[in-house]
Amino acid sequence: MDLAKALADLREQRDDIDRAILSLERLAGGRSRVPGRPPGPSLSRARKRPNTSAPANIERLKATSD
Repeated sequence: MDLAKALADLREQRDDIDRAILSLERLAGGRSRVPGRPPGPSLSRARKRPNTSAPANIERLKATSD
């Protein structure tokens, strides 16, 4: 194998790796939150509502309604 050809191949591979690293760095650095509308209050209320289908909650709801 010719030494000059081996060096040329290695340099080409190094350039490919450098380009891949730059692309990945750009992807990782470019991840920012896009400004937009925040979730409305109806979503936060829906999360706080108890799960009435769970058996433990049914017993608790029956006890408080008496």
